[in-house]
Amino acid sequence: MSRSLARLVLPITLAVIGLAPAAAATFTLPTDGSTVVGQVLVVEPTGNNTLPDIARHYDIGYEEIARANPEQSVWTPHGAVVVPRQFILPPKPWQGVVLNIPQRRLYYFPATTKGQPPQQVITYPISIAREGWSTPLGATRIKAKFKDPAWFVPKSIRDEHLREDGVELPEYFPPGPDNPMGMLAMQTGFPGIFIHATNRPWGVGLRTSHGCLHLYPEDAAQIFPQMKVGTPVRVIDEPVLVGNDGGRWVMATFEPVDEYPDKVPLEQRVAQALSTVPLPPDEIDQERVTQLTTTPQPVPVALSASELGLDDWLSELPVEPYNFEPYGIDANNALLPRLPASEEIELP
Repeated sequence: MSRSLARLVLPITLAVIGLAPAAAATFTLPTDGSTVVGQVLVVEPTGNNTLPDIARHYDIGYEEIARANPEQSVWTPHGAVVVPRQFILPPKPWQGVVLNIPQRRLYYFPATTKGQPPQQVITYPISIAREGWSTPLGATRIKAKFKDPAWFVPKSIRDEHLREDGVELPEYFPPGPDNPMGMLAMQTGFPGIFIHATNRPWGVGLRTSHGCLHLYPEDAAQIFPQMKVGTPVRVIDEPVLVGNDGGRWVMATFEPVDEYPDKVPLEQRVAQALSTVPLPPDEIDQERVTQLTTTPQPVPVALSASELGLDDWLSELPVEPYNFEPYGIDANNALLPRLPASEEIELP
């Protein structure tokens, strides 16, 4: 996204009250050869919670929770809701930031003692570029960090909004809760591409940007102070992931991004991924593979026919009550969500 920034330093402390905090997805990296972290949850919401409410609480994006619950109403879910909080890690190297565009997810591997491998991974859902736009693939670094950025809207984006939405954007957004850049932004070495918060958090997990990667405001507040200038960033296009979950070989698939050139057909990507799985071909459940190829599924599915299929596996998970208050439409801005007084958040 071609965006100009004004670095306006306006220290802001948000001590706000009301909601339970989102569950940041921080995991210890496996040391037994596994490449899967986290666990799938099944919850039963009460009150007026929506799928986006549940997704934000568990640090999941819109596309992830919608794909995991194809039969659920987005706005009035009832009964069991699957929370796809188990992740197949991206291909190594595990260092710095890895952004998997089709997965719509950022992985951050914090540096440890010099010369030692990372011990943790922190992962966040992201919004990716809208149709007709794309984020460059390849390696870069964090070039600069901005607190309370202002945004000078490029003419190309103003023209696009006017043409497609009939909305004339202002030429300038000052720092504040209505700024599309959010309150924290990290500039990459790719021209005009930032990893930043957003004033429309309900769009996290969708295709909403012009190349930038959008984070929930609370996720930006967590990662911003940790990520140093110079942190390596790798952007990948991996719509098919296979992983070792403690000896259980699994696969997850995501909607391919058509804007990238030389796109390999999804069927071929699946075949390439399966070639790395040390299971006899006749042991792999081809019906599950076909389903994963035709219908993206963020929940890792067991490949071996001797393991439970997705529906049976999910049916064995306990159902936990989800009693948190909805975020509400008032939370659709760049501010941090309301938290209990004991959970005060301060923007870095």
